[in-house]
Amino acid sequence: MTSLVKQNRPRFTDVEGLAAMVGGGDVFGVGGHHFARLPIALLRAIARLGVKDLRYVCWAGGLPLELLLEANAVAEVDICFSSLDIFGLPPRFRAAAETNAVPVRDWTALAMIQALRAGQQNLPSMPFQLPEGSDMLARVPGAIAADPIAGITTGIIPALRLDTFVVHAQRADESGNVQIIGPRALDFAMAGAARQVLVTVEEIVPVGALRHDGRQSILTRNQVSAIALAPGGAYPASCLPFYVTDYQALAGAFAAKEIPLSDSLSMPSEGVPERVQDAAKVRAETVLAMPRLMHGNKEASIDEIIAARIAAELDNESFASAGAVSPLANVAYRLAKATHAPDMIIATMSCGHLDIAPSPMILSLIESLDCETAVAHAGGDDTYSTYYQAGAVTHEIVGAAQVDRSGRVNTIALRKRDGSLIRLPGQGGMADVANMHRDYLLYVPRHSVQSLVETVEIASSARGLLTEAEREPMGYRTGAALVFTDLCVFRLDGESRQLAVIETMPCVTRQQLQDATGFALTFDADCREVALPSNETLDILRNRIDPLGLRRLEFVSARERRALIAEILAADRRMVERCIAARRSHTAPD
Repeated sequence: MTSLVKQNRPRFTDVEGLAAMVGGGDVFGVGGHHFARLPIALLRAIARLGVKDLRYVCWAGGLPLELLLEANAVAEVDICFSSLDIFGLPPRFRAAAETNAVPVRDWTALAMIQALRAGQQNLPSMPFQLPEGSDMLARVPGAIAADPIAGITTGIIPALRLDTFVVHAQRADESGNVQIIGPRALDFAMAGAARQVLVTVEEIVPVGALRHDGRQSILTRNQVSAIALAPGGAYPASCLPFYVTDYQALAGAFAAKEIPLSDSLSMPSEGVPERVQDAAKVRAETVLAMPRLMHGNKEASIDEIIAARIAAELDNESFASAGAVSPLANVAYRLAKATHAPDMIIATMSCGHLDIAPSPMILSLIESLDCETAVAHAGGDDTYSTYYQAGAVTHEIVGAAQVDRSGRVNTIALRKRDGSLIRLPGQGGMADVANMHRDYLLYVPRHSVQSLVETVEIASSARGLLTEAEREPMGYRTGAALVFTDLCVFRLDGESRQLAVIETMPCVTRQQLQDATGFALTFDADCREVALPSNETLDILRNRIDPLGLRRLEFVSARERRALIAEILAADRRMVERCIAARRSHTAPD
């Protein structure tokens, strides 16, 4: 590998010029986060050039990886997680992983962060906290457990260096400084660990203009290799404050299986649609001032009961982080903050939005409202150093495909009866934070003998440090360890280190519960029925916090999900149109 030292001033070119700088066989990283600031235009150009044998290295796979897999550009994959958010598992990633057509290496988030930091800081390796209780150490490339001077066993990870890192940003000035607004994901660590950094931007502004903006991060020009002006370069993903994610366009692209994804994701000839540009201008005060939708007085559904029950775990001292794809967690956190815990801290976009207001979960506006109301924005590497590793976060509830009687989770792969595997999204950062957060909270939306098992085949995360005696020396607080399902609530017992039922859902008998569980159940002596949420709580949940019913996505089958997404997208579009109209009426001159 050549030197990581870059020139003081990047060259300016076009998108095709950037794409031509990507070499076959490159160790290749992609910036942005979920559907935010993804360099879609540049990735499409790289795919068109026919680049091959890339080693894709990124916290997330998702849409960028799908584009490159479609173009047969990827030979190896190193990720922590891969999902298409509300649209489910990425089909090309699944096919490649399940057939082993492309080797996939699963990392813990902290191991990847520290490996990139070692590359960024020109060090041979870096230490990281072990994901105790999980099987992940054996899966992370090159990781070993060492016994340093302090006598505490710690992980050691070799430096991870990239040949090329591509990212989309809001602006660059004419000297090549690049502005990033909002969460930074792992962009700075990846840029520092890369031989060349290729950037597309919405605007190029005069030198000095960037200093007049508010909350932002600057990738200085000596870290950037080349820049291309590409208005709409992230579309149909978002790039605030220019445009929000176009979920309608994404839904159409994922449904049009006969059309190459690279073509179906192209920007319309007239540019970024006006509706997603207008949506980016809607402010939180406009949304909060609008009349609530009224969803009637029907009885509480199981998703509402679980959301309210999780919210009851939170109080004014809580610091709750919403992970990658967690509508239920988002709803529960916002419900608590809007009712009994107004002083709690909520962090969304994997802690990139810090201390948000509990804005309504309108799909197209969630990112922009959280970005606006957040007290601060952070990167994924900052998040770990400042909050997760420090034990500052109290709660992060995450979904699990499979949980065993010891509370261990599998989100890597499930084995079918014929011995083949069903690839799952991966553990994201859960292997790390399962021990770091004070409270260990999981949910299994559909309780069955396949989802609650005696022993998981792959323990992607677990509460390995459970008791106070185990946690205190590591600097972690001791709290609750719970699993919520649509049939019951489990507690992970500190003595037996096994799950015990502490609450049952309304009208669920013990026999029904045992018949749906793959191991012999233990019931707590004080086991009781989960209390139903009050009418006031239901009103706030349905009409203030989650008017589109996004929480329902967690509780339906893949077949039912398609129809529900169509329903949600139609309702989302109507709500966004109402918000845009309200904004225009408020800003119109007298």
